[in-house]
Amino acid sequence: MRHHVFGFCVLSVAALSCGMAQTARAEPAHAIAMQGEPGLAADFQTLPYADPDAPQGGTMRYCVFGNFDNLNPVIVRGALTTARGIWFDKEFGNLVFEPLMQRSPDEPFTMYGLIAETIETDDERSYVEFRLDPKAKFSDGQRIRPEDVLFTVRMLREHGRPIYANWLRPAVKVEKVGEDGVRFTFDDTADRETPLLIAGLPVLPEHAFDEKTFEQTTLEPVIGSGPYVISEVRPGQEIVYKKNPDYWAKDLPIRKGVFNYDTIVIDYYRDSNAQFEGFKKGNCHIYLEGDPNHWRTAYDFPAVTDGRVIKETFHSGAPANMLAFVFNTRRPVFADRRVRKALSMLFDFEWANKNLYYGAYQRTGSFFQNSELSALGRPASEAEKALLAPYPGDVEPDVMDGTYEPTVSDGSGSDRKVLRAAMQELEAAGYSFAGRRLVGPDGKPLAFEILVQSPEQAKMAEAYNGTLSRLGIAMTIRMVDDSQYQARKDAFDFDMIIGAYSASLSPGAEQDYRWGSRAKDINGSFNYAGASDPAIDALIQTIVTTRSREEFVDAVRAYDRVLISGHYVVPLFHMPEQRLARWAFIKHPETTPLYGYQLPTFWRAPE
Repeated sequence: MRHHVFGFCVLSVAALSCGMAQTARAEPAHAIAMQGEPGLAADFQTLPYADPDAPQGGTMRYCVFGNFDNLNPVIVRGALTTARGIWFDKEFGNLVFEPLMQRSPDEPFTMYGLIAETIETDDERSYVEFRLDPKAKFSDGQRIRPEDVLFTVRMLREHGRPIYANWLRPAVKVEKVGEDGVRFTFDDTADRETPLLIAGLPVLPEHAFDEKTFEQTTLEPVIGSGPYVISEVRPGQEIVYKKNPDYWAKDLPIRKGVFNYDTIVIDYYRDSNAQFEGFKKGNCHIYLEGDPNHWRTAYDFPAVTDGRVIKETFHSGAPANMLAFVFNTRRPVFADRRVRKALSMLFDFEWANKNLYYGAYQRTGSFFQNSELSALGRPASEAEKALLAPYPGDVEPDVMDGTYEPTVSDGSGSDRKVLRAAMQELEAAGYSFAGRRLVGPDGKPLAFEILVQSPEQAKMAEAYNGTLSRLGIAMTIRMVDDSQYQARKDAFDFDMIIGAYSASLSPGAEQDYRWGSRAKDINGSFNYAGASDPAIDALIQTIVTTRSREEFVDAVRAYDRVLISGHYVVPLFHMPEQRLARWAFIKHPETTPLYGYQLPTFWRAPE
């Protein structure tokens, strides 16, 4: 996901270009990659991770935790309570709305033609032009026109979620070209990622929406171009999708072996225990498991014993997400990097993993762990050193030479060697003992509050607190409800929170929103840590403008080294594989793509 929140030239879709010279036309292509060339040729017949002969039909039932009261997934209002599956659903797929081009989960970041049959851009990516497939149509039979794309752009800019306005920000001119074309011309704020982000936009039917009420939530089934139509809606309880027998793209290579069910039912549960009970009873057919304790202890019911339910693991080539205690460096207590480093050393992963999680986790140390983008265990290349040369001191020596790893304890919860090393860092920052409390050079105790929103988070914090208290560090744990947590997080009104940073093989403009200086003081941004470092800003710019994969990898590794050395977070842990349980009549392809299993390629075995 890509996020921009900074100022952009708000112009109508018919606006003139901001003085940008026209660039010579390039050849239309079937796909576009962030770096290098697409992995599949223009004449590809099937996706390598889908089974084109997968049986069709039957009903898939999913169970999800939560609630819904809105069917328009692109507006700000109701964003957190939109029904699953309609659009931008990473698990279930885009069932109703579709993008101009489809991202491949088998490549770092490549978009293949869908509604847009071809894409055209120049070497500088100063513009992008899409040629719509003349066969593309909405579920009511009306053809998808360039005017629908222009309508979509206008609605997303005026009423859409901020992410869409951010994607569209560099587009200073959007126009119809010929009968089937739409051209976006960019200003100099665009980067190499911009055409791919535009390609990921949904296309909305102009004839099926009222502009006057577009920004309002609705429970009236919306019309899209996707493989399914909304059949039944029971707000907060259930939504039912039926396959459109006239789906326009069903024979395209990019859709063979994908979306194989006749009916998809998504049931909502207000309680996670009830959700799992629903799976045990067969009311839903797949359970996505993220809790190692639950995975180890909860699957002792008869259907597992007799083979009707299958527990399965999948390996992904994507980086592990970064789960961490996040320091708010806007607070004076965390302003000194040496203090943050010492506090990072004091999380006893070995004790927590053994006593709380059955040894199921692996320690996280990199923001791109388990991928070629990670700096862990790798000395900096000459290209990395050149990128980092203007910022001496930003990268610690052991991170630069590849010998850094997160602190390893003896698992006792009070490893004296670790406590001693952390105390040395704190003493260097001016801290000393006053009785049984640790105080800083200003005479104030080293004390802070961690904000949590669930018992599971509180359990992690308690494990951390057990070690901190041994050095006279006072951490208090405050649990608040979801609304208060969100409000305080958006306003950066916290000392420490538990955060999760998603990772991909193609980090890009979203990094600016997470770590860039400009996002530091924008309420609601993902720069929870309050990072403001010229090295981070420069490396993000390099990441989004580099052209070759080799240069990109060097830039991201250098960026990883700066983030690690900044000690903005206390890295926690990650699951080494993906886990799910499924009823045995649900099948999947043998091939797992780069980003892990893809539920839309699963199917139901014939009766």
